[in-house]
Amino acid sequence: MATAPPKTPDREVSRDAATNEMVQIAGDAHISTVWDRYKAQHPQCKFGTDGVCCRLCHMGPCRITPKAKLGICGADADTITARNLLREIAAGTAAHSDHGRMLVRTLKLVAQGKGGDYKITDPMRLREAARFFEIECESRDDLAIALDLANFFQGQFAWSEEPNATLKLAPQKRQDLWKKLEIEPAGVDSAVVELMHRTHMGVDHDYRHLIMGGLKCSLADGWVGSAMATVVSDILFGTPKPVRSRVNLGVLSHDKVNIIVHGHEPTLSEMLAVAAQSDEMLDYARSKGAAGINLAGICCTANEVLMRHGLPIAGNFLQQELAILTGAVEVMIVDVQCVMPSLAQVVKCFHTRLVSTSEIAQCDQAEQITFDAAAGYEHACRLIRMAIDNFEQRDRDRVNIPNESMDLVAGFSNETIFHMLGGRFRATFRPLNDAIIDGRIRGVAGIIGCSNPKVKSDDSHVRLTEELIKRNVLVLQTGCAAIACAKAGLLTPEAALAKAGASLREVCEAVGIPPVLHMGSCVDNSRILMAATNLVAEGGLGDDLSDLPVAGAAPEWMSEKAVAIGHYFVASGMYVVLGHPLYVQGSENVTRLLCEEMESITGGRFEWEPDPVIAAEKMLAHIERKRDALRINVKRERKMFDMKSRREQQ
Repeated sequence: MATAPPKTPDREVSRDAATNEMVQIAGDAHISTVWDRYKAQHPQCKFGTDGVCCRLCHMGPCRITPKAKLGICGADADTITARNLLREIAAGTAAHSDHGRMLVRTLKLVAQGKGGDYKITDPMRLREAARFFEIECESRDDLAIALDLANFFQGQFAWSEEPNATLKLAPQKRQDLWKKLEIEPAGVDSAVVELMHRTHMGVDHDYRHLIMGGLKCSLADGWVGSAMATVVSDILFGTPKPVRSRVNLGVLSHDKVNIIVHGHEPTLSEMLAVAAQSDEMLDYARSKGAAGINLAGICCTANEVLMRHGLPIAGNFLQQELAILTGAVEVMIVDVQCVMPSLAQVVKCFHTRLVSTSEIAQCDQAEQITFDAAAGYEHACRLIRMAIDNFEQRDRDRVNIPNESMDLVAGFSNETIFHMLGGRFRATFRPLNDAIIDGRIRGVAGIIGCSNPKVKSDDSHVRLTEELIKRNVLVLQTGCAAIACAKAGLLTPEAALAKAGASLREVCEAVGIPPVLHMGSCVDNSRILMAATNLVAEGGLGDDLSDLPVAGAAPEWMSEKAVAIGHYFVASGMYVVLGHPLYVQGSENVTRLLCEEMESITGGRFEWEPDPVIAAEKMLAHIERKRDALRINVKRERKMFDMKSRREQQ
């Protein structure tokens, strides 16, 4: 409960009606939400937002001002802002790579026969990955191949004398540039350790050298840790295929047991999805007076179970407290990343039980039931029974489930796009490349990232996306950005008819896809990297990622993971627009390096732009510049051929 009654909101905090309704209910009930706590923090520290506060040693803390231009050790604004930025990159990379590590560990348990009810769900994906990394597949069973692949992936975390093998997923020209720039990581863990060492007091002071080290570490996220997480989750749980579902708080049920899964690691949620549909659990729910079991997700765990099971999404990051505020949730099960400590306070006001399942992410005042993959199904059943037993404690007079929910289509992995465009026997990106070359699709945009109480929730995601698809840009999305646009109805094929430009609409109708493709959780940004790589490999759009008419954006980002993601896209040659700046504006030199000079180094750069319409214009201008450089904007002369001319062409 709030220590002081929150005031009734004086503005809409979101473009989503369900969110605004629940925030109003919270205010009336004197329950604090993220927006109340954001308001209480005003004014936010300018030294912090500029990145010029240093507390890396205990001579300080120091802050750079016009009167004090150097810290006690002599570090200036350039060094301090660069070091602070790098520590965010290290934390973001560590979070994503640990996600991958857990999945690789599960794959190894399955291969050793110790994985309980987990299995190799997509053997084709297993063998495809094994062949790429030169693991022998001929005349070998799936478990033997899986063990070799798991051991190989585990080796990608530790330090090695050679660069990470997964960097070979990128186009050759990009690999050559990374080598030239000396930013190839040689182990995920060693990349994070090196970055933390370099930012220790008295080590690396050159802001340019520091930033290049940050790019190196970020590559260990996107092209190594996250890439492995995506591959292994596909092998274990199935490569996503298009699936219909619904999204927003209205997916919660008045007469079923509501279980919310929230976090990022899919191992437990995958088994919960299976157990919740079992006759045993459904019969038990009915015996307690419930009509059934409703398993829904929040944040990126939601994206994982959506893609593979079609389970509904209750909301994105800023809706986690609001789901409990409906009074209809029996249990919220959390693991790692983006889980607010405030949940423990909110559940005190309702019958909801909060359960933390990660050994590294215990939540104060939550019940700790640490997940064991070897007993995954039994563990899932235990949690579901807990929820069913709690159904009788629900106070029906305090249930406030908003009416809002929306259809969506998700599950657009690269493998799915290949088959949708080229068919089962001729899987190819060729139709997409041809559509871009012909100008029917002007380019491709990746819109990712979190939601943030600093801005009107979901608004920048939706407005930016609408502006781009209106101008015939195909949009790829992951994470909370995808959930935001799903709530606005942009992740359905029908959205192409209502919102897309004429030529993009034709392509979407022909293939049967939405103008906005849901590609997964935030760790699945590696799918966007691979989509861009597939465009290069198909031909006709240059020979490096930096040649492509593509752009990226994170309009409402907030997490250290987003900092790492942005840097690995820039290191891969992409133009990335952030809705608010990184904490570097206290250094003109660091800002200039990231937003201007970096383009001549990696081919990519950052730009800050809070207005989503202006951000769309900037992204479109970048896409058109790339089209000009590829000479695909040049109008081709139309010539009528007679029979003689046709013969001469043969």
